[in-house]
Amino acid sequence: MVKKSWLLMLLMAAFLAVAVAGCSGGESGETEEQPEEGSEEGTESESESEGESSEGESTEGESAAGDSNTLVYARGGDSTALDPITTTEGETFRVTENIFEGLVTFAEDSTEVVPSLAHDWEVSDDGLTYKFFLEEGVKFHDGTDFNAEDVVFNFERWMNGDAGQFPYFTMFGGFKGEDGAVIKSVEAVDDYTVEFKLNKPQATFLKNLSMSPFGMSSPEAIEEHGEDYTSNPVGTGPFKFVEWKPDQQIVLEKNGEYWRDGLPKLDKVIYTVIPDNTARLNALKNGEVDVVDGVNPSEVADIKENPDVKVLERPSMNIGYLGFTMGRDNPLQDVKVRKALSHAVPKKDLIDAFYYGQAEPATTYMPPSIAGYNDSLEGYEYDLEKAKQLLEEAGYGDGFEFDLWYMPVPRPYIPEGQKIAEVLRQSFAEIGVTANLQTIDWGTYIEKADAGDFDAFLLGWTGDNGDADNFLHTLLGIGSGSNYTDYENEEYNEMLLEAQRITDEQERIEIYKEAQEVVNEDAPWVPLVHSTPVVAVGSNIEGYVPHATGSEAVTNVEKK
Repeated sequence: MVKKSWLLMLLMAAFLAVAVAGCSGGESGETEEQPEEGSEEGTESESESEGESSEGESTEGESAAGDSNTLVYARGGDSTALDPITTTEGETFRVTENIFEGLVTFAEDSTEVVPSLAHDWEVSDDGLTYKFFLEEGVKFHDGTDFNAEDVVFNFERWMNGDAGQFPYFTMFGGFKGEDGAVIKSVEAVDDYTVEFKLNKPQATFLKNLSMSPFGMSSPEAIEEHGEDYTSNPVGTGPFKFVEWKPDQQIVLEKNGEYWRDGLPKLDKVIYTVIPDNTARLNALKNGEVDVVDGVNPSEVADIKENPDVKVLERPSMNIGYLGFTMGRDNPLQDVKVRKALSHAVPKKDLIDAFYYGQAEPATTYMPPSIAGYNDSLEGYEYDLEKAKQLLEEAGYGDGFEFDLWYMPVPRPYIPEGQKIAEVLRQSFAEIGVTANLQTIDWGTYIEKADAGDFDAFLLGWTGDNGDADNFLHTLLGIGSGSNYTDYENEEYNEMLLEAQRITDEQERIEIYKEAQEVVNEDAPWVPLVHSTPVVAVGSNIEGYVPHATGSEAVTNVEKK
């Protein structure tokens, strides 16, 4: 356990570094250098510029928030795309949940699979055939009819792509022609019946179909806009896309021909960007916006005392982690070095300092709310002497340097990326390791993490479907579009593929527990925390239900 006096000094150093950065016009201290392509994006001057922009947006938002039928949702960062299949980024799904709908979806308050564009379905005894019966009379936002051929079009589009284009389609084992591909064919039986033939059973097939990326797009809109479709989305959902001003706001309006009677209840939804957590919360208190995410845990107690604001807890189904990218030319490729750094992370004290009781330490690679969680794993306890010993054994007793990247926007699992990175840097310095802190704009951050350009990085994951596969395989499986560390272990990967094929839940659970032991020995990450994110809304907002997946449509929300 870290002595409290040491932690206090460490935190003071972190805050001082932030202050120095503000005075010097950079994100980091004098010993840190920003990459050339990120020199402007990472500067304090841009933060000031964003602050001015946010202030201007607040004026517009204040006017909109005063509209009884317009919801203004303030968040810390912008979406990176509006075609959800093309990204793995949560700010995208937060918006596209309102534009697109899939064949099936999740219940409002759980990850139970319920009907959406398909009102019913049948599964063959061998698990290789799924037949979906579609709702009739549904139209896309461009006025074209939705039918079985549109489902075929969407899946043919994704199946014939690759992980770079459609990273989430790797949830189905691979693309057309690849050995691991789960989906063999998708055919229209008639106008409102579609049949999926699988190459092999997949236990998570329906849960995967329920996820945000697999919403149905208008084929005509895709053909009309081509590569620009990601900024001109057309679905069947409760709200239609109006405009997107990058880093400022996304505007949606009510779908007047929505197929569910009486919905949505709002006329318009505006997703605006206010990067600073405190400024975002102040906008809510001042009535300039209606909903804010990314609330500082330190401010929750104060919010609960405000009669004009309600605090809503999002069910915890996430993990924040420090990832080590494999395959780069640095000491982090040595497992003993990764284990040494794992022993040098004071998780409990990070939680005490930055989460205020709204998180618990992570000991493995998935949250305890997911079936298959291995509660016998204790993780790597905080032990600086053990860390130094491992560095000596690895031949790095005199230390080394590496770049540690942190997110420029608040996320549910990492609410204050720079401050947490500062603490990690100080702790690593205690064992003779120098971590040079780096950051860049959010969209580029995700791209560079995906490309393997970082030595180490802070990131996290909010579960998409409530299944262990969505953590262990999606984040660390070979070929997965969200395996940013490029971790490869054939034994581990085969275990996860076997668990996908098995339909007996208890057998799957045992495989996942064993798989966690395997990956724990390789230490491609330092699992940091599982947080309980908070959403704050105006006291006049009703019907808003935060979902465990981190994204929810506002179909049933209304302002009283």
